[in-house]
Amino acid sequence: MKRITAVLLLCAAGASSAADITVSAAASLNNAFREAASAYEAAHPGDKVLLNFGSSDALVAQIAKGAPVDLFASADQEAMDKAQPHIAAGSRRDFASNRLVVAVPVHSTLRLSTLADLGQPGVKRLTTGNPASVPVGRYTKAALEKSGQWPVLEQKFVFATNVRQALDYVARGEVEAGFVYQTDVASQADKVRSALAVLGAGPIIYPLAVMKGAPNAAGARAFADFIMSAGGQAILARHGFGKP
Repeated sequence: MKRITAVLLLCAAGASSAADITVSAAASLNNAFREAASAYEAAHPGDKVLLNFGSSDALVAQIAKGAPVDLFASADQEAMDKAQPHIAAGSRRDFASNRLVVAVPVHSTLRLSTLADLGQPGVKRLTTGNPASVPVGRYTKAALEKSGQWPVLEQKFVFATNVRQALDYVARGEVEAGFVYQTDVASQADKVRSALAVLGAGPIIYPLAVMKGAPNAAGARAFADFIMSAGGQAILARHGFGKP
């Protein structure tokens, strides 16, 4: 009897201890979530966090088509609102904040005091995410509309499919400047610098949520709890994110 009980306990422990947790996260979370995943795995031997990064709206589209996602982390509330039909009740939480900046190549001589300075003849091309599908693009358009500069600057934009692609355009000098997050600038500080903090975009708050019918809902909740914990928040802070 003791032997049978021991075997059952071992089987139960094995079934619950090791599992993959599939996380779809906004591209701007790449560096921070990779570190967070490594820290989580170190604290949960046998568990594996599988990370899928992209534009928040593109990730929502994947989820809507049935992608087996356990946890979704978005760069804005609008994308999470679009995912609402697929969210497990009571699981949506805000976990981080960010700041919008105008980034330029690190050796650029461009000096900016206001958004209107981007209208000067020397600034031929700008970049950000596509406002129709990328949160950073929505934040950018909102800030430029509020300042009255959107009609002036719209034609200069080369839109990217996600914020990291926009950052790469700036880093390679393919554009004079780009609207990205401060955390993105920090991830390539040897190639880009922040030239102007952008106001008027509204609060940039990142939400996360467990997906309804998640293959590993328990793992998703555990990883979300880790992100919300002091340790998880410390990792986010090291990468430039603020508290929500």
